[in-house]
Amino acid sequence: MERSLLGARVATYVYFVLCGTLMGAWVVHIPAVEERVGISHATLGGLLVLLGLGAFAGMQVAGPLTDRLGARVVVPVGGVLCGAALALPGLARDPWTLAGALLVFGFCNGGLDVGMNAHAVHVEKAYGRPVMSGFHATFSVGGVLAALVAAGATSAGLDPVATMTAVGAVSIVIALASARALMPAAPVAGGTGSTEAAQAPPAAARRSTTGRVWLLAVLALMVMLCEGAANDWSALHLKDVLGAPVGTAAFAYGTFAAAMTTGRLLADRFVARFGSMAILRHGATTAAVGITLVAVGPWMWTAFTGWALFGLGLSGCVPQLFSAAGHADPAAAGANVSRVAGLGYVGMLAGPAVIGWLTNLVALNHAFVLLTLLCVTTAVGARVLRTGPDRAPRSETAGAGH
Repeated sequence: MERSLLGARVATYVYFVLCGTLMGAWVVHIPAVEERVGISHATLGGLLVLLGLGAFAGMQVAGPLTDRLGARVVVPVGGVLCGAALALPGLARDPWTLAGALLVFGFCNGGLDVGMNAHAVHVEKAYGRPVMSGFHATFSVGGVLAALVAAGATSAGLDPVATMTAVGAVSIVIALASARALMPAAPVAGGTGSTEAAQAPPAAARRSTTGRVWLLAVLALMVMLCEGAANDWSALHLKDVLGAPVGTAAFAYGTFAAAMTTGRLLADRFVARFGSMAILRHGATTAAVGITLVAVGPWMWTAFTGWALFGLGLSGCVPQLFSAAGHADPAAAGANVSRVAGLGYVGMLAGPAVIGWLTNLVALNHAFVLLTLLCVTTAVGARVLRTGPDRAPRSETAGAGH
C-alpha cells in the first residue's frame, strides 16, 4: 500500500509539472503568436479572456466527472487533450482561429487542473498529513522548465509552432505513462470500509458543506486576484513609479515568484505543525504587510522586500483553500475543487484588469491598497477553515512515512 501511495504521489507531482509546463509553453510564446496573427495588444487581451472562459468551463465539467469516473481516467485524458491543444494557438492565422484555439486550450487546461487537484486531495487524505502545497510548488517548476525549453529552442532557431507541437507531444507521452500510478478512486476516510462512509450525508449537512465551499471559493477569488495583479503589475510598478531600468524592474516579478515557490515548498511542514487556518491567516497578513510596503515605500529596496513578503504570504493560501474544499466532502472532491478553482481563476484573470481600471483614478502604487484590503479580509475569513475536520494540525503519528 505504501509503495502504491508513493507512486500516486509521484504521479501527482508529474501532472502538476506537466500542467505548469503546458501553460508556461503558451505564455512564453505569446509574443510570437501575436506577431504571427498580426493583432494588437488590446485585441490579444480580449482573446485571452476566452482562454479564461474555456478554463472555467473545463473546470466545471471535469470536477463532477472526476468524482464519477475517478482521477485515473480524467487526469490522463486531460493531459492528453491539453498536450494536443497546445499546438493550436501556434497554428492560428487570424483572430478567429486564435480565439477558437485559446478556448479549446483553456478548456483542456482547466480540466487537467481540477482533475489533478482533486487527485491531490485524495493523496493527501491517504497520507494523513499536508502535502498539497508541495504539489502547487511543482506547478511553478513547470513554468520555469517551459521558459528554459523555449529559450533553448529559440537559440536553436526552431519555429514556435514546432516547439509547441514538440512540447505537446512529449506531454502526451508523459500523461499516458503516468496514468497507471494514479489512485483509482477516493480513499475511504480512516482506512475503513464501513458502509457508513459510503452513505450520502443528510440534506442539511450537504447544504452546509456547499455554503462553506462557496465561502472558500470567495476567499480563493480574493487571493488569486492578488496573485494575478502581481503577475502583471509588479515590474511596471518599479519601472513607472520608482523609475527603475527595465532590466531591474523585471526582478520585481522574479522576487515575487521565487518567494511564492519557496513558500510552497516549505508550507506543508508549517501546516502540519500549526494547521491550515493559521497558515491562511498569517500568510494573508504577511501578504498585506508586503503589498502595503510596496504601495507606500519610496525606495527600490522597500519594493523588493514588499514583493517578496507578498509572494511568501500568498504562497500557502491557495493550496489550503483547495485542500479544504476537497476534504469538505471527499465523495464530491472534484466538484468542490472545481468551484473553488473556477472562482479563483476568475480572480486571477480579473486582478490585472481591476488594477488597470483603478489607475485611471489613482496612481499605480495607491491602487495596490485594494490588494491590502483583500488580504486583510482573507485573514479575517480564515476562520472558515476551523470548521473543517481535516484541517487541524496533524499528530506526529499521523505524519509518519513518506
